[in-house]
Amino acid sequence: MLELVINARKASLGEGMDVKRILPFRLKRMVGPFIFMDHAGPVQIEVPLTKPMDVLPHPHIGLSTVSYLFGGQVTHRDSLGVEQVIKPGEVNWMTAGKGIAHSERFEDPAALAGGTLEMIQTWVALPEKDEESNPSFENYKSEQLPIFTDKGIWMRLIAGDAFGLKNGVHTHSPLFYLHVELEAETRFGLPKEHSERGFYIVKGSIEVGGNIYNEGQMLVFTKGVDPVILAKVKTTLLMLGGEPLGERFIWWNFVSSRKERIEQAKADWKEGRIILPPNDDKEFVPLPEDKFKLSGGGENPPPQTLS
Repeated sequence: MLELVINARKASLGEGMDVKRILPFRLKRMVGPFIFMDHAGPVQIEVPLTKPMDVLPHPHIGLSTVSYLFGGQVTHRDSLGVEQVIKPGEVNWMTAGKGIAHSERFEDPAALAGGTLEMIQTWVALPEKDEESNPSFENYKSEQLPIFTDKGIWMRLIAGDAFGLKNGVHTHSPLFYLHVELEAETRFGLPKEHSERGFYIVKGSIEVGGNIYNEGQMLVFTKGVDPVILAKVKTTLLMLGGEPLGERFIWWNFVSSRKERIEQAKADWKEGRIILPPNDDKEFVPLPEDKFKLSGGGENPPPQTLS
């Protein structure tokens, strides 16, 4: 059955960018290992940029960030010395492990001129055995990601396995992540291989069980249910889920199975023990004031995303 409908909430990344925040949600903190989801844009880009949109260097532990663009491009830099331009249809998979810092910058206005920036950012929590792994980064080109087509259906496997598709994106636990395009009046379903499953409506409108749902909503389903998804208009979905990992604590950009590890990460960032990107080390986001509860439940300083 349908377990929950999550309505995206507006969140601000600063003066230049608002996003729709889907996860975490107070009644559903995770779907499989997915612990965070933001939808940035679509934003019409004007050149020259009148408002700053860059996300300054900031830290992560205990998770992988996954960047997927529908439009525009973003330059990623991190503590490993990686500099990567992210383009639509590619997957940027950065595993923070025991600690990494990175930035996201909009440095090529000519590439954005007259265009639109639209990006989905997810965080995937790491299993306990991988939480202290060495940080890593991989960029996967669109041609490395399998595509399935049928009448009224276009589908790309971003990561994991679903509907018999697999790809080479390295993950740390069983999961699936799909980009699906449906023409009007097309029927579709969720993959059955995983315990926790849901989908987010990027644009369009669908019907499930006689009810209509629209863009900006996520539907989460209980195990064993095979819902029929009917696209009412041309619709874009992101489907995701996997096997649950157990409780995780979140504070700002830090995720861990242990509260004390988050306290250590706060100190590490404050004392400069998480290295800044060597090619972007002139400014950074300071640690927020420590007036927020560690969640679990309660308040949290807003994550420093796009990533």
